[in-house]
Amino acid sequence: MEKITITGGQPLQGAIPCSGSKNAALALLPAALLCTGETVLENVPHIGDTSTMEQLLSALGVRAQLLPSRDMFVDATRIETYDAPYELVKKMRASFCVAGPLLARLGRTRVPLPGGCDIGARSVDYHIKGMEALGAQVRIEHGYVEAQARRLRGANILLDTPSVGATCHILTMACLAEGKTVIQNAAEEPEVADLAAYLNAMGAVVRGAGTGTLEVEGVETMRGTRYRVIPDRMEVGTFAIAAAATLGDVRIVGCIPEHVTALLLKLREAGIAVDEGPDWIRVSAQAHPRPVSVKTLPYPGFPTDMQQPITSLLTICSGTSIITETIYERRFKHVDELRQMGADIKQEGQSAIINGVFRLTGARVAASDLRAGAALLIAGLMAHGTTEITGVEHIERGYEGIAAKFTQLGATVGCFDE
Repeated sequence: MEKITITGGQPLQGAIPCSGSKNAALALLPAALLCTGETVLENVPHIGDTSTMEQLLSALGVRAQLLPSRDMFVDATRIETYDAPYELVKKMRASFCVAGPLLARLGRTRVPLPGGCDIGARSVDYHIKGMEALGAQVRIEHGYVEAQARRLRGANILLDTPSVGATCHILTMACLAEGKTVIQNAAEEPEVADLAAYLNAMGAVVRGAGTGTLEVEGVETMRGTRYRVIPDRMEVGTFAIAAAATLGDVRIVGCIPEHVTALLLKLREAGIAVDEGPDWIRVSAQAHPRPVSVKTLPYPGFPTDMQQPITSLLTICSGTSIITETIYERRFKHVDELRQMGADIKQEGQSAIINGVFRLTGARVAASDLRAGAALLIAGLMAHGTTEITGVEHIERGYEGIAAKFTQLGATVGCFDE
């Protein structure tokens, strides 16, 4: 798919099921390298990133297959190489996280420095420091990280910032390390807790998931298991914001409302009606949102991944809103595209000042990264006229059938190959 066109102005109406979490699946799949025997992960979304991970595992000699049922089979009893292919790791940042499990299982790894969305500095320094703290010898040459250790050893590790990627990566390595590992200032995101639950199901001993301190007792071996990936809280947030932006009424089912508490609180603050049950959320709006201030923070704060989508909603607020991005310094590339659609946004450093307008108008715009693509989809649904979005490959990396889901809710969305 090369482009998406949207004819805006239709309120979204109806119910939509939530897909499995992209970020959780991308943490769980490398962890499957730690065990022998077959692992079955349920509820894995059919998106570009999980396809890339499937290819990467297969390139390592692991049996890996994602089925139409969204079950993904992984059997890492035999791993044929510790050398991850450049072309796959460069496509997606999460691919780098095969390095730790390969190191823990094989005693050696060679993985290229990662790629992914260009949203700012996301150094792998914390990952490498974690390897070294666990006793590995690490060197970086010609764009590759090479590490080796006869066996990793438990250690006390303090993260300077609660990085989700580094927390998950160090956690997987520690499972097969000798002795006890303590990770302090660990990320508390639901995806980290999901990984810990999965590791425990495979025979690991992980305590403290969902808090800032993780404790891991190393084990000799781990076994395959069956495990279900949590719902995607970023997809939930995207549809919740889209419902509010189009003055619609949408029920999102099969989700975990507590995972999106910060977003729901902001929607309520903006005057949007939000109801929730054990596994569903209903969002409805009858008027433009009130202005709010948003500051991105690590979980349980407002997620950086929802900063761009909520920017689109606030372009039509009745007043002035301020959004401050504290996580990634280049996560404002969507602002110029929204301006082409009539938004009144001024960027000052790491803040965006949004003066609400009556409505946006359709335009030709380009998605620069995954969540910028989500922001432009929402803007197109709101806008008067037709919006054409290119850079669709970014959207396909992280959203499963999003155009079809919006169509199911009454939107006029077309997908085209050029």
